Amino acid sequence: MAASTTTRTDFVRFALEQGVLRFGQFKVKSGRISPYFFNAGLFNKGVSVGRLAKFYAQALVDSGIEFDMLFGPAYKGIPLATATAVALADEKAMDGRDIPFAFNRKEAKDHGEGGVLVGAPLEGRVVIIDDVITAGTSVRESVEIIRHSKAKPAAVLIALDRMERAGADDALSVHSAVQDVAVTYGIPVVSIASLGDIMALLEDDEQLAEHRDAVAAYREKYGVSED
Repeated sequence: MAASTTTRTDFVRFALEQGVLRFGQFKVKSGRISPYFFNAGLFNKGVSVGRLAKFYAQALVDSGIEFDMLFGPAYKGIPLATATAVALADEKAMDGRDIPFAFNRKEAKDHGEGGVLVGAPLEGRVVIIDDVITAGTSVRESVEIIRHSKAKPAAVLIALDRMERAGADDALSVHSAVQDVAVTYGIPVVSIASLGDIMALLEDDEQLAEHRDAVAAYREKYGVSED
C-alpha cells in the first residue's frame, strides 16, 4: 500500500535533492551491489525532517487506515514518530485530532519511571513508523511491545519499499520483507514510495537516464511485483 501518485513522485524527487537517494554502485547490508541507495539518516536537518514528516503524515492519511497513536521503534523510528505526530496536527483531514506517540528504549531504565517505553501509554490502534523494512526485526519487536500492552498494531508506515526479495541468488525468498511483514502480522504496510516509483522517475527524467538499465536489471533479478 502506497501514497498517492503525486505524493510518491514528489517524495522521490525530494529524496534525490537531499542526497538521501543516490545512484551508483553500493554494497548493501545483504552483500549485494545495488545500483541505488536510500539512507533516511541523511534527513538530518530541521527543514528536511519537517518536510519528511509531512510526507509520512500525508501517506498515512491517504491510506485511510484508522489509528489512535504512533509508535517509533528505537532508534530511527523515534524522531520519525515524533515529527509525524507534529505533522498530523496540521493535516486538515485529522479535524484537529492531537495524535499521541510513544517509543521504546533499547535497554530498560532502572530508575525514575523505569521500563522500556517512553511517551504516551500504548492504547488502541497503533501505527509503527520506521524508515525501511529490511529483515523485519524492528517490526517484530514493536508488535510484541504493542501487544504486550494490550494495544493493537494497526499498520506499519515506512518511507521506501525496496520491493526486494531476500536470500542467496540461487535461493531467493518468494516475498519481499514488506510482504512478509504484512502476511506474518496481518497488518498493512504503507510506504510513501517504492522502487516502482524510482523506476517511473528514471523513465521520465532524461537527466537520470544513465541509471535506468542498471536499476531495471536489479529489479528484474531481485524484485517483486507491486500489488
